[in-house]
Amino acid sequence: MSGRASGTESAGGRPLIITEDPLLLDDLLRLCAAAGAEPHVHHAVPERIGGGDGSHGSDGSGGTGGSTGWESAPLVLVGDDAARRVRGAPRRGGVFLVGRELDDPLVWQRAVEIGAEEVLRLPDAESRLVDRIADVVEGAGRPALAVGVIGGSGGAGASTLACALALRAARAGERTILIDGDPLGGGMDVLLGGEAAEGLRWPDFAGSRGRVGAGALEESLPELHALRVLSWDRGDRVVVPPAAMRSVVAAARRRGGVVVVDLPRRVDEAVAEVLAQLDLVLMVVPGELRAVAAAGRVAAGVRMVARDVRVVVRGRCPGGLDPEVVAGLLGAPLAGEVPVEVGLPGRVAEGEPPGAQGRGALARFCDGFWQRVLGPVQGVPA
Repeated sequence: MSGRASGTESAGGRPLIITEDPLLLDDLLRLCAAAGAEPHVHHAVPERIGGGDGSHGSDGSGGTGGSTGWESAPLVLVGDDAARRVRGAPRRGGVFLVGRELDDPLVWQRAVEIGAEEVLRLPDAESRLVDRIADVVEGAGRPALAVGVIGGSGGAGASTLACALALRAARAGERTILIDGDPLGGGMDVLLGGEAAEGLRWPDFAGSRGRVGAGALEESLPELHALRVLSWDRGDRVVVPPAAMRSVVAAARRRGGVVVVDLPRRVDEAVAEVLAQLDLVLMVVPGELRAVAAAGRVAAGVRMVARDVRVVVRGRCPGGLDPEVVAGLLGAPLAGEVPVEVGLPGRVAEGEPPGAQGRGALARFCDGFWQRVLGPVQGVPA
């Protein structure tokens, strides 16, 4: 597995709370619960417990909490009431000074004295604090490389390429999530032969508004061909609010590895939320003039949000345009050409997912793409 995925393999730790303020403690325990964290709670720096200062500690549930120290905790939340008690503790990152009444001008001096990264005032900073705590729980490291695939014209083959990219990334050892962003596309789970696989689909996340747990998301999705797939069910509901789209894609990215999103050609508010989180968008365009004309309109909408758009030319029609000409007409860099693969539609119809044959033209394009954007990948299976 490449280094990109491995950065998120280790589990997160338990935050350390230092306070004697019962109201503030209730708030911090509530926020930890919202982030899925079980904190250790102390009244002073843990290493000083038993040293004659009269402090004692607990884990928030009545048990002892001495197993997490000041230096070993991944995150330390110091109540404003406890700032003076932690002065002199070793300097470290991940310390936050938290309180409800932080209008005292000396609060910034106390923050400097304990080496706090930031001063957080509740309830205003609750959302930010939940995010930081959740990052610790999930062991957040380098985010996933997020690649979107969109058709420049109807029938361009974007879903086929998205599926193949995800499959080849998974076979190269990358933690991979394939997200079906097109509710009218027929379902990526169908393309992978897993429409009956157990797991959640988009309608199950339609009510998501706040932060979605990255680990919980991954575990809830169907696993097909060594990758996780978020697709649509066979019901009538085809609308997921923009806030839910944003939360789910953000959770997928926090898990690390690779995220591939199959995008619809129409850029609405929900699709814009996805585009804003992508590192790269591949626009699939057949090498003929009408397709290029249609792709120009799609590209105009995508460029309003996406930071990096590149062209993939699919095949060559007799008398068609060269890939460099297609990219030039669209004013975007050329990511490559996917030659027509003889027999691919028939194999897909028989249940073989696109890109499964390692020696096929589609798989070779995908392997080369990942090697360029992720670095050399060893041992890609055929």
